[in-house]
Amino acid sequence: MAFESTRRGFLGGAMAAAGLAGAAPADESAPDLKLGVASYSLREFQRGLAIRIVKQLQAAYVSIKEMHLPYRGTPEELRRGARDFTDAGLIIAGGSTVYMLKDDDDDIRNYFEYAKTCGMPLMVIGTTHQALPRVEKFVKEYGIAVALHNHGPEDRNFPSPQVALKAIQGMDPRVGVCIDVGHTTRIGVGAVESIQEAGSRLLDMHMKDLRDLMKKDSQCPVGEGAMPVAEIFKTLKAMKYQGCVNLEYEIDADNPMPGMAKSFGYMRGVLAGLRT
Repeated sequence: MAFESTRRGFLGGAMAAAGLAGAAPADESAPDLKLGVASYSLREFQRGLAIRIVKQLQAAYVSIKEMHLPYRGTPEELRRGARDFTDAGLIIAGGSTVYMLKDDDDDIRNYFEYAKTCGMPLMVIGTTHQALPRVEKFVKEYGIAVALHNHGPEDRNFPSPQVALKAIQGMDPRVGVCIDVGHTTRIGVGAVESIQEAGSRLLDMHMKDLRDLMKKDSQCPVGEGAMPVAEIFKTLKAMKYQGCVNLEYEIDADNPMPGMAKSFGYMRGVLAGLRT
């Protein structure tokens, strides 16, 4: 009971501080962009509390990280875990980030079986150039899309969206990219330009902000940094982008709610401005 009371206090206090407590649910449907949460943002919280936080943020979509639906789970455990999300009214946009680093049929099939069991229409993935054709084979077999995630200067395989786009040229259209805008700018590439280059290959997005677009450790709530959020959203809407824009909040791991709430407030404000 004490733990539950503490959890209620954490959620309520954070939302009140952000000015969102009691706010009317936001409409995430078209023509606005689909705002969601990459559950990695809530990596320090068990699944039930993570779901409550996503609901408190009034986000309709969630991209699930392995700590909230473990790969090692039995099929029934995975189905039950996925139902925890859907029974709460959330839409499972996919899984992220799933690392398929072995060029091996059995290994890659395990991840596609995982996604199928969890009801994931898409996996944001990390893989290698060598394994990519094998991944495409399973995309065709399972009908589950994959989006290559760029991880910036530290990524030996796909540091930028441009490298990923070149690698998937000519592949099945369900093989695309997930542009992480923070990692994109850190490699010296413009986020807006990368989105335009990706076009229909853009299947998912990870949203974040940086005070210095070249420094990983300068991440901050969306709207407090230098990321051209309004131009990004304007470009996505002009493209009629159908995927999700998932907030990936990688800072304040023990208390992410205030910063995440500020980020959603800013993003919704930008979208409201674009409607006028």
